[in-house]
Amino acid sequence: MIELYTFTTPNGRKASIMLEETGLPYNTHKIDITKNDQFTPEFIAINPNSKIPAIVDNDAGITVFESGAILIYLAEKTGKFLPTDTKNRIQVIQWLMFQMASVGPMFGQLNHFKRFAPEKIPYAIERYEKETLRLYSVLDKQLENHEYICGDYSIADMAIYPWVAIYEFQGLTLDAHPSLKRWVETVQQRPAVQRGMAVPV
Repeated sequence: MIELYTFTTPNGRKASIMLEETGLPYNTHKIDITKNDQFTPEFIAINPNSKIPAIVDNDAGITVFESGAILIYLAEKTGKFLPTDTKNRIQVIQWLMFQMASVGPMFGQLNHFKRFAPEKIPYAIERYEKETLRLYSVLDKQLENHEYICGDYSIADMAIYPWVAIYEFQGLTLDAHPSLKRWVETVQQRPAVQRGMAVPV
């Protein structure tokens, strides 16, 4: 059994989507980051960096933190959603890293300065909104000739989708990025994605 420690954020939802897609049995532990649950000694023992998500695979005796590492671990454990041949595998991994290095940090900063910062700083909002829209364009171009990010549905899609899916929350639209919009609509129809996006209750 896998223990999932998570919260209702895009990063947290990556792990729950993957668990739902693979069909692995898991228990959910809600780590309410609005109440600083991530800083308790119990959670720090699981993730010393105090970030969600994290998993404990009781069957293997393995703990994994960092959402990208969790996706790779679960893909390798199940043999699903990550190709084994080098050419296709590295394609998926590079788009996973694109999410980790660009989409997550930039979209996250836009969320912070646009929705949560105690002071509205126009420069910061403009900077991160401009970069978010640029990243939309990168994804839109990739998806012009691919049904999913790397052709077949993979952990790259699971990593990127929860971040793009919040575009309305960010006050943005996908109308100028039709391939990206089509992809979002396609991914959100997957039953496992719908279940994963609802975790934790």
